Amino acid sequence: MKYFNPEFVMFFKNLTKNNSSEWFNENRKTYESEVKKPFSGFVEEMITRIKKYEPGINIKPADAITRINKDIRFSKDKMPYNTHVGAIISLFGKKSKEYPGLYIQLGADKISLFGGAYMLERENLQKVRTCIAKNPGEFAKIIAAKSFTDKFGSIQGEKNKVLAPEFKFLLEKQPLIANKSFFFSAELNAKYITSTELPGVLMDYYVAGKPVNDFLIKALKK
Repeated sequence: MKYFNPEFVMFFKNLTKNNSSEWFNENRKTYESEVKKPFSGFVEEMITRIKKYEPGINIKPADAITRINKDIRFSKDKMPYNTHVGAIISLFGKKSKEYPGLYIQLGADKISLFGGAYMLERENLQKVRTCIAKNPGEFAKIIAAKSFTDKFGSIQGEKNKVLAPEFKFLLEKQPLIANKSFFFSAELNAKYITSTELPGVLMDYYVAGKPVNDFLIKALKK
């Protein structure tokens, strides 16, 4: 099934050039019919597909879809709107960036995908590092799997300059132990947005990243 028309892409191309409340309000009907409504239907389909792999996920599109309005209070960029739509499909949806899942972002020029654990709080970071330290071989095998590296490359995230003594022994063998976040990402051609292949293509990426997500979920549950 095709979820998006060319008008979806055109809306964001125009928004990029006219990022103002005045323009957005003038084009709100287009946003509602060509962006908001179809994206909600698309996210519902993705939730249904992902739920086959993770039955515990019981969220609705509204629980996953992030706001198009930007929080500009502490940002130098005062443009009021994001030039994309996004959704976090996981056990907690958009309520948690820490809990591993699949973040989907559609804009005019590309599709961005993210997985893993982002912005971990201190306690959860300790859990992940402990799990890696206790299972270094399993972790190394998962992140080196061809299905993962072909789709996402490698684990990303800022690192701590100072590491707790109990983890230093693993630093040389597994530098990722110093990470503060453990996320992975990929970019796809925007041509897929208006294609019937979109859900299937994104599911291929989800499946490739799932072993990493599963490892991180296991760590967080300990």
